[in-house]
Amino acid sequence: MDAAQEVKSRLNIEDVVSEYVQLKRAGRNFKGISPWTNEKTPSFIVSPEKQIWHDFSSGKGGDIFGFVMEMEGLDFKGALETLARKAGVDLAQYKKTGSSSANANLKARAQEALELSIKFYQKQLTANRPALEYLIKKRGFSKQTIINWRLGYAPNTARGLSDFLTKQGFTTDEMKRAGLISQRQGYPADMFRGRIMVPLTDSRGMPVGFTARLVVDQPNAPKYINTPQTILYDKSRNVFGLAQAKNDIRKLGFVVAVEGNLDVIASHQAGIANVVASAGTAMTEYHLRELKRFSGDVRLSFDADRAGISATERVIPLSQKVDVSLKIISLPAGFKDPDELVKKDASAWQKAIDSAVYAPDWLMEVYEKQLDLASAAGKRSFSDLLLPIIKRLSDPLEQEHYLKKIAELTDTSLETVKAKLAGGAGQPQVRLKRPNLKPAEVDKLAVEHRRLQDHFLSILLAQPKLRRLLKDCRAAYFSDGPPRILFEFLTKNPNFKSDAKTAGALQEISDYVKIVILQFEELYSDLPAQDLALQAQNLARRLVDYYVKIQKTQLILAINQAKDETETQKLIKKVDKLNQLIKG
Repeated sequence: MDAAQEVKSRLNIEDVVSEYVQLKRAGRNFKGISPWTNEKTPSFIVSPEKQIWHDFSSGKGGDIFGFVMEMEGLDFKGALETLARKAGVDLAQYKKTGSSSANANLKARAQEALELSIKFYQKQLTANRPALEYLIKKRGFSKQTIINWRLGYAPNTARGLSDFLTKQGFTTDEMKRAGLISQRQGYPADMFRGRIMVPLTDSRGMPVGFTARLVVDQPNAPKYINTPQTILYDKSRNVFGLAQAKNDIRKLGFVVAVEGNLDVIASHQAGIANVVASAGTAMTEYHLRELKRFSGDVRLSFDADRAGISATERVIPLSQKVDVSLKIISLPAGFKDPDELVKKDASAWQKAIDSAVYAPDWLMEVYEKQLDLASAAGKRSFSDLLLPIIKRLSDPLEQEHYLKKIAELTDTSLETVKAKLAGGAGQPQVRLKRPNLKPAEVDKLAVEHRRLQDHFLSILLAQPKLRRLLKDCRAAYFSDGPPRILFEFLTKNPNFKSDAKTAGALQEISDYVKIVILQFEELYSDLPAQDLALQAQNLARRLVDYYVKIQKTQLILAINQAKDETETQKLIKKVDKLNQLIKG
């Protein structure tokens, strides 16, 4: 038995799922409200017998690992580690010997040291009145907030923490590896002294380091310091507060990123909990990729000063590369950060979040206010500042939109703006506006197509008499992977009977087979034979229709990007062939 099988054998899928979705018994199965859609009636099914879940509203489904991957934004390895801890399975015994195993052991020891350090700092905080007063009176944090975020205090001594960890069996090298000590005047000493300690965690809530703030500001000392780069902590990738915010991000559909870690805590305390921070460093591509695992709608709280403007200019191309929608939150006049606004009026902070402006529009508004667009110098500066940003937008339709706005605001012709964008030589490189079909539309069609093929296959798997409908189907109608494998299997084995041995005969796609069987049991098992046949015929027709729609939408997107007329005509002929398929 491998590690995944061992974890599965120890956990009940309904117990794991119920930590995220409220489930109610419905016969042999459990039902709940989809965690991914806004439905009001239960369509999320968990089958303890098959150890499978399926969400009819979104078309998602899988085993216990697939569920945790979806909910936590993890890859399989991360889900395995999360569930192994829950099941009490030691993954080390399944790992191969060698460097990878040694590295895993080093990381585990670093994490143990950090966990003990958090507890040490928490205890120190209870005994330090100035630190407690700073958090409670100056920052306005409740005692419950301090407990929830595991805030602590590092005593202003050279070896307070290191002596404690030494007694717990940790070596100097292990403490260095965790970023807890450093060399000072030739000997190892505590990294953090006389500071409020804010634990940093990964998206699962596992500790990776600390942010430390001075209790009393000192002229020559940095206000904040972070754990240095370690085997666990990478400042360019770590997102502060993501473990606490991810459920609200998923629920609300967007994430708010602020600059300060304490701003995050203040916002959460005020009930606005889809807020994170980039852990004391500039927003990077890796930060955006981490956030995209939970939402593609990212809203940044930047000031409209030079630093905020520069940060926005730098992040816009990154957001285009990662394919997230980037918006900027503007605070009301007189407020320098979200923490200050939350203390004054939490509803005003929520209003600012709801009023976030798409990043290129925000930049354009800022520069429009700062420059004199009636003067030639102002027009030149306005275009000089914005055109490099517009040029890096990936969507030609979006480019054209902003080029028109620049032309309008500077009272200049669109041709002149395009020529400047192209560097003044030859024809501009911006494409003409075409039908506004975007990849998101393809994705929406693909979801419905997946649901249709799953339902169609569920009936044909359970009802051998209806497999005559397969002769009018093509493999291309079914998605790569399990759906196509099942279609080809049923085509080659039309007399195959669905029974307890089904999963064994289709071992490589056993989870998918269990899902479509579950679909049939929930949706179609009570239908009379005649109604079932009509339902299958209808699904077959709709399957073809949606296949054609998806292909045509993709072809139109390709036509938008066609290099010349010859390529365009070839693509149009493919569209005509698809139309014939529907007629046939």
